[in-house]
Amino acid sequence: MASYNRVVLIGNVTRDIQLKYTPTGLAVTEVGLAMKDRRKNAQGEWVDDVVFVDVTLWGRTAEVASEYLSKGSPLFVEGRLKLDTWEKDGEKKSKLRIVGERIQLIGSKGSGGTGPAAKRSDGQPVDESYSDAPSAVGRGNESFGDDEIPF
Repeated sequence: MASYNRVVLIGNVTRDIQLKYTPTGLAVTEVGLAMKDRRKNAQGEWVDDVVFVDVTLWGRTAEVASEYLSKGSPLFVEGRLKLDTWEKDGEKKSKLRIVGERIQLIGSKGSGGTGPAAKRSDGQPVDESYSDAPSAVGRGNESFGDDEIPF
């Protein structure tokens, strides 16, 4: 059976970024993202439906997010769905989250995002697209060429 797991979202960051590191030194952060869907209800009135998701970012992508994003920043995320399950106090819990594999900082520098004129702390221009998620085959943070994929 074929399957395809891709998610593309544009929303606003719901809280300031808190960067953490794994014991092996890999950067990781969880970004809250809010998306608003506006539609008409049965009475013809406009209704806003807000959806909140958590996005996990890894490596340099997580570091860039912590450096350039803050609460309210607009953000484009591409990634995949992942279901986390655990047990707490004898009760099974689960949460669907996004593993962000690529982000795009959007908006202008003054509106909470970065724009073409944004600069890093070293004065270099910001490359606005980042991708550094662990690979789907679980080998960590490497990139694979077509001839290196093990299947």
